[in-house]
Amino acid sequence: MFYRDERLALFIDGSNLYAAAKALDFDIDYKLLRTEFMRRGKLLRAFYYTALLENEEYSPIRPLVDWLNYNGFTMVTKTAKEYTDSMGRRKVKGNMDIELAVNAMELAPHVDHIVLFSGDGDFRPLVESLQRQGVRVSVVSTIRSQPPMISDDLRRQADNFIELDELRDVVGRPPRPEGTYAQTSNSEVETTE
Repeated sequence: MFYRDERLALFIDGSNLYAAAKALDFDIDYKLLRTEFMRRGKLLRAFYYTALLENEEYSPIRPLVDWLNYNGFTMVTKTAKEYTDSMGRRKVKGNMDIELAVNAMELAPHVDHIVLFSGDGDFRPLVESLQRQGVRVSVVSTIRSQPPMISDDLRRQADNFIELDELRDVVGRPPRPEGTYAQTSNSEVETTE
C-alpha cells in the first residue's frame, strides 16, 4: 500500500478520528502515528483539523492542539458555534470539511499519496478529484464499530482502506482513567454537521 520513496501527507479530521477511536475503545498516540507514517514514506505534512470552543474557560482539546502544534503537525482550527437545538440540547457546530478539502487540493501537485483519517462520506468527491490528479488516497477509519464509522461510498472510492483497529498496536494506547491527562491523547469536541 505504501512505497518508501513516495511523498505523503496526512489529513486528520480530528472529531471523526476521535469518534472512531472512541468506538474502538482506545486513544490515539499522535507521536506514534506520525512516526509510523514517517516510516511508511516521505512524510511532507501532517494536518490536524478541529473546531475549538473559545468561550469556555477550559477546553479539553486545547492541550492536545498545543502539543500537536509543537510536535510536527500543522494545526487548522476555527471557532465552533454553540447552539441549543429544538429539543433543548446543547449542540456544537464546527465542521472543518471545507478547510481540509481546500488544503488537500492545494497540496495535491506536491504529493504522491494522501492519507485521510475520516469516514465522512462528504469527502468522496474530494478523493475522486485527488485521484484524477494522480494522487493515491488511503482512508483510515473503521468498519468494526456498530455502526461502522466509514461511509460505504468513501470506502469504495479510496485506493486503500486502512482499518483503524488494525493500527491499534502501532498508534494506540488503552483509554486512560477519567480525570487524567496524557499529552498525546485524544480530547476532541463532538461536533454536528
